[in-house]
Amino acid sequence: MTAYELDGVKVKGYIATSLLDSFEWLHGYIYAFGLHYVDFNDPNRPRTPKFSAHYYYQVMKNNGFPETAEFGKLWGRFAEGFMWSTATASYQIEGAWRADGKGISIWDKFTHTPGKVLNNDNGDIACDSYNKLEVDIGLLKQLKVTHYRMSISWPRVLPDGTINNINEAGVDYYHRVIDALLAANIQPQVTLYHWDLPQAIEDQGGWLSDIVVDRFRDYADFLFSRFGQKVKFWITINEPYIIALLGYGYGSFAPGISHDPGSLHYVAGHNVIKAHAEAWHVYNDKYRAEQKGRISITLNSDWAEPRNPYKQEDIDAAKRYMDFFLGWFANPIFKGDYNEPMKRIIRERSLAAGLEKSRLPEFTPAEIERIKGTHDFFGLNHYTSVLAFSVDFGDTQNYDADRGVAVISDRTWLESGSNWLRIAPLGFRKLLKYIKEEYGDPPILVTENGVSENGPVDLNDEHRSFFYENYINEALKANMTDGANVIGYTAWSLMDNLEWASGYGERFGLFYVNHTNADRPRTPKASVPFYTTIVRCNGFPDPADGPHDCTNSLSSTSAPISEENPVNFLGMKLSIDEAVTGLNTTFALLIVSVVAVAGVTSLLIVSRKRSKKRKNDP
Repeated sequence: MTAYELDGVKVKGYIATSLLDSFEWLHGYIYAFGLHYVDFNDPNRPRTPKFSAHYYYQVMKNNGFPETAEFGKLWGRFAEGFMWSTATASYQIEGAWRADGKGISIWDKFTHTPGKVLNNDNGDIACDSYNKLEVDIGLLKQLKVTHYRMSISWPRVLPDGTINNINEAGVDYYHRVIDALLAANIQPQVTLYHWDLPQAIEDQGGWLSDIVVDRFRDYADFLFSRFGQKVKFWITINEPYIIALLGYGYGSFAPGISHDPGSLHYVAGHNVIKAHAEAWHVYNDKYRAEQKGRISITLNSDWAEPRNPYKQEDIDAAKRYMDFFLGWFANPIFKGDYNEPMKRIIRERSLAAGLEKSRLPEFTPAEIERIKGTHDFFGLNHYTSVLAFSVDFGDTQNYDADRGVAVISDRTWLESGSNWLRIAPLGFRKLLKYIKEEYGDPPILVTENGVSENGPVDLNDEHRSFFYENYINEALKANMTDGANVIGYTAWSLMDNLEWASGYGERFGLFYVNHTNADRPRTPKASVPFYTTIVRCNGFPDPADGPHDCTNSLSSTSAPISEENPVNFLGMKLSIDEAVTGLNTTFALLIVSVVAVAGVTSLLIVSRKRSKKRKNDP
């Protein structure tokens, strides 16, 4: 019995439209349907195969879609003790921006500068988590997570950034958060710095000054001394790539510096690396023996595929993309210095422009020794993949020209609520394997992974459930098949919050937050019971071995929300209560149908195997 006969339909062939980009009738050359790109601006009309051409070739070669370890779903569970988490960041959720002695951060100043943030949104109130501790702990309990990644606001505990001015009210607040987590049997994963630098330090040069290295070391020492008996998992700095490039290169993030895009981002990144190393050494030398925790840094990275996997230029571009993105910070911390391609390219381009030395600062031998090995695990934030190809930017002296790479997305990748984020799960597995091979097989903690939506509120976030199912399954493959030591997974984010310069327009949350309601009520989306089931099952138990208790439907509870704000659910305008009831019913039916279909499929597979065996038996 062939696969298509299962539905009683016999398909005898398939024709792809079309071979080339061509003249699309009334639309002219606007729409491109071709498997091959045609440059209509070139009189020779050169043809270039797209990623889809190679993909279609493999489909024809395999005469369909054989179930392979790469593309099929892997049934299995993560190791015992796997850390299931969700995450937030202080500025994005806390609000209370001037409450109880908190100092001003660079994001406070940035969001209060007109035109810097979409719709001039700010974090003055945000999700009001500063006043909603018990509510947020309830959300975490509902998710059944074992861990929670949070960050501490530097200016809330040290208003001017120094230990000379301690705000005990801020310290008490974080004690209450951590104590409430522990009481709920949820382990805190605490990030020391998630971008909200005290403005007082920025006024002294911020990440462009060596002063920040000493200030950060003192700040880390202070946090370890106050919270280290309770916190066993520390992350020094979140996404130095974003801090350096968007804060001090493009200027699209706080503090918004962009007048010298050629070198300042490299200077900022250099100081971030040194500050991380100092914090790591403080913990390692002064606190580790007694507190027995772990500490590292979180790096973010896309995965880059060559636009044309058979073109050496594109293969080189994809590797260069990784060297300048993940390698910028991972190489010094895991290997001791910047990677050679990055050092060589920036030095050669700097000298060619008439500069006396490279725009990329150099570490001294002592600094290399100090920085190398300052990690207990590899913290990874990952969201999407790109297709890379080489581009010559001329003599321009900036990051993009140094890298010499442009990127696009494959059109088959699903869109999200963020223009930079396409859903491409296969890249996640490849990135995890790359980290294993490139950086000495470290334990990998996925500290952020998630997807957004925008536009009208719809609690039925099927795309998010699809995202989590497929990305987490690719992590399982990397773990079980490729041998990557993945020790935990963190869903971004717990709730809809201020998405930095995008304001409240992009929503990554498992829980919807109504920011037009003064009470900031939280309501679970459909992805909540879906993610919770994966957490309870510790992965994907094979339905053929079921039934499994962990797949039982979970009831959802939510904070009250104003009836004046209806939401879209399956094309209908419903109240929140009606929508939540609909979500619970839909999810219960979904679980039943998935188990039933999986069971029938398993029986069919077993039947086919037995039939084939009897046919081949003598």
